Amino acid sequence: MGNRFEHLQAAVNAIFEEIGPIIKISSVYETPAIGFEGGDFLNCVLWVRTSLSPKRLMATVLDIEKEMGRERKAEEGYASRPIDIDIISYEEEVKDTKSLTLPHPHLQDRRFVLQPLADVNPQWEHPVNGMNVIKLLASTKDESVLSKQSKWLRNPKKDFPIPQLNYLAIEGNIGAGKTSLATMIAEDFNAKLILERYKDNAFLPKFYKDQSRYAFPLEMSFLADRYQQLLEDIKQFDLFKDSVVADYDAYKSLIFAKVTLAEEEYALYKKLFNLMHKELPNPDLYVYLYQNTERLLENIKKRGRSYEKDIPAKYLQELNEGYFEFIKGLPPEKVRVIDISEMDFVKNRKDYLSILRQIVS
Repeated sequence: MGNRFEHLQAAVNAIFEEIGPIIKISSVYETPAIGFEGGDFLNCVLWVRTSLSPKRLMATVLDIEKEMGRERKAEEGYASRPIDIDIISYEEEVKDTKSLTLPHPHLQDRRFVLQPLADVNPQWEHPVNGMNVIKLLASTKDESVLSKQSKWLRNPKKDFPIPQLNYLAIEGNIGAGKTSLATMIAEDFNAKLILERYKDNAFLPKFYKDQSRYAFPLEMSFLADRYQQLLEDIKQFDLFKDSVVADYDAYKSLIFAKVTLAEEEYALYKKLFNLMHKELPNPDLYVYLYQNTERLLENIKKRGRSYEKDIPAKYLQELNEGYFEFIKGLPPEKVRVIDISEMDFVKNRKDYLSILRQIVS
């Protein structure tokens, strides 16, 4: 009811904000009302990725409908409404509960569902009968006439031009969440993901037990590995990715080395770093995730790496100071310092979108 296209766009925006990134949006189709006498409907299908469970997803969908003015009644049948959001399918789940049936029990009987579903994913297969959308569309008994609209809905993801940053570096102290954020951005914006290979470094557990003995071999091994990884992964053109996002920047090596190495060792290390760093591309944008020391220690404890359990607060503070000293020398337009001490961007999508907005601001 009302301005139907604006209602659809508002629903798309709300789904993006509350549920997850929208991979694809179908064309909009005008179709006659089914099951009652009423005005024509506008319909579309979204392909969305979400971390919400089906139960939580359903609750969120109902909240969006309510916020948009839909009033559900116990005896409600088919009727005109400002918005109607259905969950057609959730991965390959099959379930039948009082509040939710997956896949939608009537999807094969609705041309206004099958046609836009074919737009977004023609290879999708019904998890019960095994038929793909094209076969379902060909065999449906619904003979409704669909009118494809010339106007397209806008994907809110376009408000976040991350792909224009060919190389984005996410940095932060130990336990800040840089790997989680880099991974989420890479998934949402089709970016090539580069993650630091700390798990492969045999010196790391030894360093936390005996820093003076293992600091130099640790920093040298990280320097060599980061150099090789960034040189190969960033310079190698990837035909199927729009950009590159990494959970570290090469300069990290120098920041850590300055904190962990003796003066003579650091002088030698810096010479080697400067020689190698010249060959590496610089990120288009450098993002530093700041968390206070107390929160960092909590995060480190939660992730449960045995060799990190005794990291002293002083060490984290020194690293933070090193990062800020480095950031001072960067052009202001090339860096974003984002305080996430009171955020949980993994569990709270609004926090995640807040970070994205600060990145592209």
